[in-house]
Amino acid sequence: MTLNAQAWTALVVLALAMALVLFVPAGSVRYWQAWIYLAVFLAASGLTTLDLMTRDPALLERRMRGGPTAERERTQQIVMLFASLSFVALLVVPALDYRYGWTTVPVFLVVIGNVLVAVGFYLIVLVYRENTFTAATIQVTAGQTVVSTGPYAVVRHPMYASAFVYLIGTPLALGSYAGFIPLAVMMVCIVVRLLDEERLLSRDLPGYDEYRSRVRYRLLPNVW
Repeated sequence: MTLNAQAWTALVVLALAMALVLFVPAGSVRYWQAWIYLAVFLAASGLTTLDLMTRDPALLERRMRGGPTAERERTQQIVMLFASLSFVALLVVPALDYRYGWTTVPVFLVVIGNVLVAVGFYLIVLVYRENTFTAATIQVTAGQTVVSTGPYAVVRHPMYASAFVYLIGTPLALGSYAGFIPLAVMMVCIVVRLLDEERLLSRDLPGYDEYRSRVRYRLLPNVW
């Protein structure tokens, strides 16, 4: 199977899995917030995939090798396991919220949530275009150099910062304040992963310590 075929197959499998995780716990296919969220999420994922196919197939291949089992270090395997479970919970909890009516999110916040999802993916595309070494696993590959331009001139981890944008939008888009509970767990996982990644990059990537001294903030300019 070609790389492109693998990528589209993976996207179809993801769509089916997300639909099951959303509509089965919700107990209804009338969960309209989930339909809109899926449309936005999958359209953004599809456009991102298409951009990588045409512009940077090598990065697409690296991005497809992810998940807990793909990580080389034990710490990252554990972090990615909890992050993956947290993402599933990020969908399941809002679906259960819809089913049992725990919280109510106004329509305008649902709209804002979907906008954040779309914006988050757009920012991720910008990161991909700036850095071809943004693999789904933490590693330093042959020929890799420090990238300090574009979004990397603002924060050291623009990929995670961009992901936070669409993750924050997810509970709102799904119409659930309860969804912020698993989101908080996922954010902790990402921060732990980020700190461990910095340790590895400082150890294995020449010039990274000098880059850290020039770009002070990890995720939020003037904050952290």
